[in-house]
Amino acid sequence: MERGDLEEFYRRYLQRCNEYRFEGLGEFIDDRVEVNGAPHDVRRYAAGLRNVVQEYPDFHWDLRHLLIDGGWLSAHLIDTYTAPAGRSVSLQELAMYHVKDGRIVQVWGDLDHARLAR
Repeated sequence: MERGDLEEFYRRYLQRCNEYRFEGLGEFIDDRVEVNGAPHDVRRYAAGLRNVVQEYPDFHWDLRHLLIDGGWLSAHLIDTYTAPAGRSVSLQELAMYHVKDGRIVQVWGDLDHARLAR
C-alpha cells in the first residue's frame, strides 16, 4: 500500500472503532494478528476493544499524529471517556501497527484497563 492509502486505511479503521462496529474488523485486522507480542485472532482483538467501550460507553479515540514508514504506522491518540465517578478523562495513547497485504498483522500499544481506571 502507498503512504496515502495507508493513511486512509487507518482513518477508516479508527472510524469503525469509534462507531463500535467491531464485528467488521476483519476488513482491517488479519486473523493471525499479534498484539503486544501475543497471538490473537480477529475475534479476540475485537473483544478487547469491545471490553473498553462496555466499561466506558462514551470512549472515543482521536487521532492527533500519524507517522508512516513503509508498512508501519505509528499513531498518537487522545482517548476520552467518562470515568465511573462521572469525571471526564482524557489520556494519551501511543500505538504502532504493521500492515501487510492490506491488513494489520501486528499491534504494539499502551492502552490497558488498569491505566484507564486510574
